[in-house]
Amino acid sequence: MQPKIIHLALSGLLALGVTGASFAQDPPPPPQDQPQSAPPQGGRGMRMDPDRQLARLTTALDLTADQQAKIKPLLVDRQQKMQALMQDQSVQQEDRHTQMRSISEGTNNSIKALLTDEQKQKFDAMQANMRRNRPGGGPEGAPPPPPDSSSPQPQT
Repeated sequence: MQPKIIHLALSGLLALGVTGASFAQDPPPPPQDQPQSAPPQGGRGMRMDPDRQLARLTTALDLTADQQAKIKPLLVDRQQKMQALMQDQSVQQEDRHTQMRSISEGTNNSIKALLTDEQKQKFDAMQANMRRNRPGGGPEGAPPPPPDSSSPQPQT
């Protein structure tokens, strides 16, 4: 009788583990008030929607109302371009990354053109901090670090 109980208990735990693992793989459904086609809120490349980006920039850089009014369309345009690029399956991944970098740099340059010298310094520091926190710890497209000298080097 005891082996039957142990067998039954192990089977139950196995079933719970498989069920839990399958739920862990499924992304959560979108909230009912959010349309299915809404852009992702977070995740690589689209960290924040334009309103949240503007709020963050306003706080960090102490933007004036005039600057906010000029920067918001730039952020909206960047988001639309990035979203269109991500949905375009005809573009190779390497080309997509190059184009995304170009879009971001263009937007950042347009934003910097609207900032005071002090704000530009803060903006540059924010950008540098984001690059440091990026996976890989450096700018996108940076060459890999040199190989460790203790590992054997191939002979050429």
